[in-house]
Amino acid sequence: MARRHQDYACGEGCPVEATLEIIGAKWKGGIVYHLLSGEVRFSELGRRMPNVTARILAKALRELEADGVIARTVYPTLPPQVGYRLTENGERLRPAILELHRWGSRSRAAYDVAAE
Repeated sequence: MARRHQDYACGEGCPVEATLEIIGAKWKGGIVYHLLSGEVRFSELGRRMPNVTARILAKALRELEADGVIARTVYPTLPPQVGYRLTENGERLRPAILELHRWGSRSRAAYDVAAE
C-alpha cells in the first residue's frame, strides 16, 4: 500500500481516515464500484464515467493499483488493451461500496423530493 501519512496510530478514527485516503478521491469510489461486476477495460471505464478526463482516470487507476485495490492486465493486442479488476483486497471493499451506493441513492432521492 502506498502510504501517504507517516503514522496511522493517531486514534480511534484512523482506520476510517486510512481507508478514505485510499478510496476517498473524487473518482476512486466510482472506479471501484464499476469494477464490482468484474474486469473492465480503460475505455469502458471512461464511457461509464463520462465526466472524468482520461488523464485523471489514469492517475486514479495508478494510485488504486499502487495501493493494492486493483490489478492491471495488459493484453497483447494491437493496439494494446488494458483491463482492470479488483484484487482480493479490493473485493473486501464490496460491502462498503454497495452501502455507499445505497446511501447515495436514498440521499439523492430525498434531495430530489425536497427540491421539488
